[in-house]
Amino acid sequence: MLLVNLGTPQAPTTAAVRRYLKEFLWDPRVVEVFRPAWWLVLNLVILNTRPRRSAEAYEKVWTDEGSPLLVISEKQQAALQAALEQRLDYPVKTVLAMRYGNPSIASGLQALRESGARRVLVLPLYPQYSATTTASIFDAVSDELQRWRWLPELRFINHYHDDPAYIRALADSVRRFQAEHGEPDKLILSFHGIPREYFLAGDPYFCECQKTGRLLAEALALTEDSWQLTFQSRLGPKAWLKPYTDKTLESLAKSGTKNVQVICPGFSADCLETLEEIAMQNRDIFTGAGGSEYRYIPCLNDSAQHIDMLAELVAQHTQGWAAPADTDELLRRAERARRIGDNF
Repeated sequence: MLLVNLGTPQAPTTAAVRRYLKEFLWDPRVVEVFRPAWWLVLNLVILNTRPRRSAEAYEKVWTDEGSPLLVISEKQQAALQAALEQRLDYPVKTVLAMRYGNPSIASGLQALRESGARRVLVLPLYPQYSATTTASIFDAVSDELQRWRWLPELRFINHYHDDPAYIRALADSVRRFQAEHGEPDKLILSFHGIPREYFLAGDPYFCECQKTGRLLAEALALTEDSWQLTFQSRLGPKAWLKPYTDKTLESLAKSGTKNVQVICPGFSADCLETLEEIAMQNRDIFTGAGGSEYRYIPCLNDSAQHIDMLAELVAQHTQGWAAPADTDELLRRAERARRIGDNF
């Protein structure tokens, strides 16, 4: 199984961030702009200005172990491997990859090939489908497999935005947090945004975010005025999905809302967008506009409930893949193959 998340720079430095952003922002799934024009904007403007600011943001959340996203993803991979070994009656090898940066999708697939895997399940850690994320992973997987002579059987999990176990895990994380910190005046569900034109072109991401939000609100028995769904992380002058998280928080504070909590259900692991943008930048926006208490509810990360949910998802999507032959039978097959090869 190939477990895939977005990716991260190798270090919180301008040079490392520039390399990462160049790969990320050149992906045509991420930025759907005429390539020659976008090349000029990206290389002459963005990569000369944004890396320094982004590196400063990464520096705020970087840990002694490294990038939070990579550290958490590695813990998820290890925990999921252990959970699958207990749950399934056939062997599964779990490998972590990142869409941008390292470990790469190509290296992850190569590790699976070297382990003898003939069936590969790809699990993008994006609960809601978008062409900018999930489809981009499919592109990278298929691009690598085009170089292989002997292709494995391949399955791909598109989304799990309305999976009951995922919704329960989110709801329980909110309950645990509020048991310690109390209930807010308003619970904000902040999802990463995409340009509005992508939605109008047929991307289902907006609709899947709305369904996740509705199901989570129902699971928590929230009243209509006690929660709101918003979108964060917009880039550039174009209109993105609305309402915007930062503008919403500013408006709420100015209108008298004093206590908010924010959760990011579209992120499977805490990263720059949750730890710096939401937990730091947006707190400053809310309190600066008159709000009093602002709290961020962490992602599911490598919590036991999240790992159990992912393991069940894997079990569902590997149904029908029969267990391989036992070791003795595999050795006999290998010996027969060698004998045939000797006579070729």
